[in-house]
Amino acid sequence: MSEVLKDEYSTDYQAGQDNITPLGLDLHKTVFFVTAALIIFFVVGTLIFPDVSNSMLNGAKTGAINHFDWLFLISGNIFVVFCLALIVLPVGKIRIGGSDAVPEFSTMSWFAMLFAAGMGIGLMFWGVAEPVAYYTDWYGTPLNVAPNTPEGASLALGATMYHWGLHPWAIYAIVALSLSFFAFNKGMPLTLRSAFFPIFGDRVWGWIGDIIDILAVLATIFGLATSLGLGAQQAASGLHYLFDIDSGISTQIAIIFGITCVALISVVRGLDGGVKLLSNINMALAAAMLLFVIFAGHTLGVFEAIGTTTSAYFSNILPLSNPFGREDETWFHGWTVFYWAWWISWSPFVGMFIARVSKGRTVRQFVTAVLIIPTLITIVWMSAFGGSALEQIQSGVGSLAADGLTDVSLAMFQMLANIPLTAITSFLGIILVMVFFVTSSDSGSLVIDSITAGGKLDAPTQQRVFWAVMEGAIAAALVFGGGADALKSLQAGAVSVGLPFTFVLLVMCYGLYKGLNNERALINAGMK
Repeated sequence: MSEVLKDEYSTDYQAGQDNITPLGLDLHKTVFFVTAALIIFFVVGTLIFPDVSNSMLNGAKTGAINHFDWLFLISGNIFVVFCLALIVLPVGKIRIGGSDAVPEFSTMSWFAMLFAAGMGIGLMFWGVAEPVAYYTDWYGTPLNVAPNTPEGASLALGATMYHWGLHPWAIYAIVALSLSFFAFNKGMPLTLRSAFFPIFGDRVWGWIGDIIDILAVLATIFGLATSLGLGAQQAASGLHYLFDIDSGISTQIAIIFGITCVALISVVRGLDGGVKLLSNINMALAAAMLLFVIFAGHTLGVFEAIGTTTSAYFSNILPLSNPFGREDETWFHGWTVFYWAWWISWSPFVGMFIARVSKGRTVRQFVTAVLIIPTLITIVWMSAFGGSALEQIQSGVGSLAADGLTDVSLAMFQMLANIPLTAITSFLGIILVMVFFVTSSDSGSLVIDSITAGGKLDAPTQQRVFWAVMEGAIAAALVFGGGADALKSLQAGAVSVGLPFTFVLLVMCYGLYKGLNNERALINAGMK
């Protein structure tokens, strides 16, 4: 029995690494060169044939959303239940990296990094716009609730929280825990293919693993480039709103260039002096902004909104999670199913980064921190920003009340315009948007570099520099060559990847549970 347990996860992954080391680099030649060729082909094709690519990719996205809505929602529910089970099951005592492993980062720094990489930028963009959109029937209402009513306001906050709460973080947690467990407990490379070793065995070091890693790199870099381009447009809109600076292509490319330059500095400084430092700064600034909105705005209303958001979220989580017999199809497909596909397509990037910085935590600590704590903080954030915006609309105050949601990239600034020190808080908002993108670019470069180096944790710095430049170059090229349409095509492509990755994550759940049970058996047998 002991021998079987000992050999179940034994492997010689070096035989399948296929790495080359020219000019001091360390590259997995299949993953690196195939990925590079596909990226060039995709970007050039999008710029030369924008209408064709836009039609094809949006068609793929629409088909995935309309025909597989049930799969996305059922899978999302499975992921949440699976993660909650890991917290209470005996396998929760297993420590990532082994019983003697200690955390590399303090709890606050660790949490700041996973939150900044996970969805910090999204909270800046959608914290106001999303509940306002649901309340005013900008693109459908959740569960067909009547817009512009007290019930509509409550469900707007609850549905927004549903999209940013347990479900997306469960998706990230599964990928992150799988990768960290197989890398730090089983000695496998930190790359997506390792999570499939319980299923495919040593075959993951061959073409099967190559395909998995190539898809992960494409989803990561396209998602990051899309977000960088769209974020540049939001920042440019904010600068135009505040200072009347032209928000055209030149300004957007200048913002992308600036973000990329700062990301390069962070990359060169390394994980501890780069991403960790910027993430801590980000969280401090975000906390300051959150407290200011709470106490300088309608304080009592914000605390009431926290109760409303919490109640509406948990009381409606089951009907919002049901994919069958929905009467709110426009809203359901345009928001929930799109979000689930987007979170899943981002899971290789965010999951691998969280895995990289999570050694030394127990499974129970890990899942609690990745799943529960961000959900609680997001409730406060959405209640403060979204609740303040809804209160302004209901009171007839400001441009959101007068004109409605005309531009989602300006919604946060329009809400802040009715709170004291508008210029300072709005400028801080722009800074936060930019710094969140720097941390995303830096952490994304680290993830892509690790995958294209065959799972190495210490690949040469110049490789991360290369990928950081590539992210900025792709975003700038698409903004310059095709504008918003090209970025939306890229986004549609990234979302379409969410469909096959849904099956990947379901298989990953099985492999992770099997691996954890094996580890527990080894520990109980005194072999670890």
